[in-house]
Amino acid sequence: MDKTIARSNTNAPLLATLAGALVLAVGMGFGRFAFTGMYPLMVREGAISVAGGSLAASANYAGYLLGAILVARFDNRHAARLAQFAMIGTIVCLAAMSLHFGTAYIIGVRFVAGALSAVALVAASIWLFHVIGYHQGAPVLYAGVGVGIVTSAEIIAFGGRVGLNGAGLWALLAAVALILCVVAGPTLSRQITSEASEAPADAGTQQQSILSARSLVLIYGLAGFGYIVTATYLPLLVKEALANTNPVHVWAAFGLGAAPSCFLWHWLHQKLGSRAALAANLLVQAIGVILPAFDASAIAFLGSAILVGGTFVGTVTIAMPAARRVASTVRFNLIAVMTAAYGIGQIVGPLVANSLFAHTHSFDQPLAAAGVALVLAAIACAR
Repeated sequence: MDKTIARSNTNAPLLATLAGALVLAVGMGFGRFAFTGMYPLMVREGAISVAGGSLAASANYAGYLLGAILVARFDNRHAARLAQFAMIGTIVCLAAMSLHFGTAYIIGVRFVAGALSAVALVAASIWLFHVIGYHQGAPVLYAGVGVGIVTSAEIIAFGGRVGLNGAGLWALLAAVALILCVVAGPTLSRQITSEASEAPADAGTQQQSILSARSLVLIYGLAGFGYIVTATYLPLLVKEALANTNPVHVWAAFGLGAAPSCFLWHWLHQKLGSRAALAANLLVQAIGVILPAFDASAIAFLGSAILVGGTFVGTVTIAMPAARRVASTVRFNLIAVMTAAYGIGQIVGPLVANSLFAHTHSFDQPLAAAGVALVLAAIACAR
């Protein structure tokens, strides 16, 4: 049976985009961000301490950096296989989290999961944009991250309601991720080509709005620093400030904001160009990050979740296609290097946050520092 989907098949780009979205739903939404929703429960059950959880989060960010560096060494032709490898590896990591062998074990698993999430992001992006050549699929592709976050969060909430403990919830997450992997597998195993082309933007606007490769790396690194405090600590902040509120539902709002926002930011990217759209995205994200520092109410936390969730994947939706435009101007894998810069920002962010928290015993300063990083990234868009 011929494994190639012909160019005349107009469904081929859509199938490829949906498969890529499932890769990100599993690799990022489940493998990377389910831990955020599980973190308060694991602390409550004694599976890990707050300090141990911070180390596990840092290990995940370090793994993300390593994964981005490693995937840069692979040829684009292997992107589909790498995406499949990332999905399968993520399922194994989710299942492994259901076993209790101590804090060091959890840290190790989270390190591997971080590396796999970077491989998933880079491989899915390269496969859709460079191998398939379907650039218009960006919003659907990156919406997969948000879908994965909200799905995993609601699975955690559902499992809690029916009495599952942490180990059972991790096993359930692995089972659902396996189903998604089975659905995406056939498309990833085929050779797909597409005649679809990117809708042309106004030539003058496009030229004026193009960001250089080095600017994109800097901006993306600052964005990684800026969003990570909220993405790491939001459920714990909600639990401490609002004891009667289930933090998992607030975290679900984070993912719920991420999924549809990709389409908005993709549209703004086409209308405004890379510079203006990315600057607007980062400024809105900055507002969402610092919001809880001014108001610790349920509305403020929900607003923060929606604003940050509704922009951080939007950053990817704008930055990755922007990188594709200038990738030929550099001799390195620009998408992989940007992902590595993002990983560095994610490592530095919690370190700065912990240092500031140790001195002030408040998360207001860490949130402010993260907001400043996002404002600086927005300013860099104008340079």
